[in-house]
Amino acid sequence: MIGRISGRLDWRGGDQVLIDVRGVGYIVYVSDRTLAGMPGIGEAVSLYTDLLVREDLLQLFGFPTMLEKEWHKLLMTVQGVGAKASMAILGTLGAEGVGRAITLGDARSVQAAPGVGPKLAQRVILELKAKARRDGGGSGVVVKGGGRGRGHRRGCPRPAQGR
Repeated sequence: MIGRISGRLDWRGGDQVLIDVRGVGYIVYVSDRTLAGMPGIGEAVSLYTDLLVREDLLQLFGFPTMLEKEWHKLLMTVQGVGAKASMAILGTLGAEGVGRAITLGDARSVQAAPGVGPKLAQRVILELKAKARRDGGGSGVVVKGGGRGRGHRRGCPRPAQGR
């Protein structure tokens, strides 16, 4: 698995960038929000990545923070939410906005993402609200049953553990 990629920004497209890592160019799909925050061509860039592996496809998705990467993975656990929908939601709301929308049950905010209709937005809220709880002292959402103890960064979703 490729967990992070660092190099020089070589090209940017509508929803992807090409990062040159010592002569090897990696195409990384990014959200609109991440693309807007990218440096200029030729400048150093570093993204946390998630590798999507399918029978006929390998795709890298890039995120500026580990928090956003974790939200991407959590969003993709919702039935009907693939990588494209997850990136659209994160591009519209950002990691903090997704957490806020789920905590508040605000399906309209999720629906503001391109390609996300009312039924899918409601499913995201229902399925993730059941997995998440409000973190008492912070503004983020964490997943129940994470079991990471004190060292866990507040506001970062934790993978749910089966019981």
